[in-house]
This record gives sequence, structure tokens and C-alpha cells, in this order.
Amino acid sequence: MNLFRFAGDMTHLVSVLVLLLKIHTIKSCAGISLKTQELYALVFVTRYLDIFTSFISFYNTVMKLIFLGSSFSIVWYIRRHRLVRKSYDKDQDTFRHYFLVLPCLILALLIHEKFTFTEIMWTFSLYLEAVAILPQLVLLQRTRNIDNLTGQYVFLLGAYRALYILNWTYRYFTEEHYVHWITWISGIVQTLLYADFFYYYFRSWKNNVKLELPA
Repeated sequence: MNLFRFAGDMTHLVSVLVLLLKIHTIKSCAGISLKTQELYALVFVTRYLDIFTSFISFYNTVMKLIFLGSSFSIVWYIRRHRLVRKSYDKDQDTFRHYFLVLPCLILALLIHEKFTFTEIMWTFSLYLEAVAILPQLVLLQRTRNIDNLTGQYVFLLGAYRALYILNWTYRYFTEEHYVHWITWISGIVQTLLYADFFYYYFRSWKNNVKLELPA
């Protein structure tokens, strides 16, 4: 554990809390992509298969449980909550997210570190997480006007991955034989997908205007 890793974890945690805060208090999921949330739920399920078979630390287990629980809670709110589901913009959230799953699975079967079930699923989760934000970004481009909490949620998700890149860089220079190309490349791809959003986010913050993405 180092400062960059901890900051990344906390940023990720805050992003989820911001989203849950919006959904629970405002009773609205406007601007939130159910497709992205379903992909994240799949990411966490396949990544944390070892939660009941191997113990790393109390901190590690708690964080895994939080992300599993929060991701399924968000999906439940959007799909089942009698008030929240009414604000879901199904007509705009039309990205065919299931088309992302099979290519990521095939890539995990072809490019991995060990050919075991848990390792393949872990690798699959990395590939899928790299592109899981795409339905959300497409939805924001279509709706254009973005409320503050939704903008903060997406920004914090991107910041979390950027901080993890700093964590990997730090570990590469401070730990012997620390090389994980699959993790690094997936993380860089994921961060690059946020580049356009970051630009407009900082521009809106600098000019003190409402965040709006180009169509």
C-alpha cells in the first residue's frame, strides 16, 4: 500500500458514494447509464471471485464487499425502485453494452498471465473495466446537459484510474520485478477514454459554467 494506491481507492469509493447519494436522496437516476452500471457489477463479480477463498487483509475484503454491494444496489435502484426507475432515460441509454462483453472475454482467453479460471476472470474484469464507461460517456454526449453530481461521479471515476497509474509507476521504481503489462495497458486505455470528458470538465470549472459535452 502506498499513498497513490490509497488515494485511488478512496477516490473510487467517493465516486460510488456520490452516485448513491444522488440516487437515494434525489430519487433520480437521470443522466446515469444502467448499461455502464451493469458492466461494473460484472467487473466486480468476476474480479472478486477469491473473496471467500483467500484473505489478503481486512481492508482488502471490506473494499471488495463495498464495491460489490454498491454496484448491485445501484443496478437495483435503477431497475426496481418505484420512483428512481421512472427517471431512467431508456430511450437515450441505447449503447449495446453486451457487445463489449464477448470481445473482452475472448481477449482474456488469448492474453493472460495464467490459464486458470480465476486468472481468466480477473483478466476479463480488467479488459471490461477499461471500456465499461463507454455507455455512460455516450449517454452524456446525447443528453449534453449534465448535473453536478453526475459530472462529479464520472470525474472521480477517471481520477481513480489516473491515480492507479501513478501507483503502478511508483511501484515499478520501488519494487523489484514489478511488471504487469495487462493491468497497465488496460488502465491507460481506460484513462484515455476520459480525456475528452476531463477537458470539458475542467473548462466548465474554470469558467464557472454548467458542464456540457459536445454532441
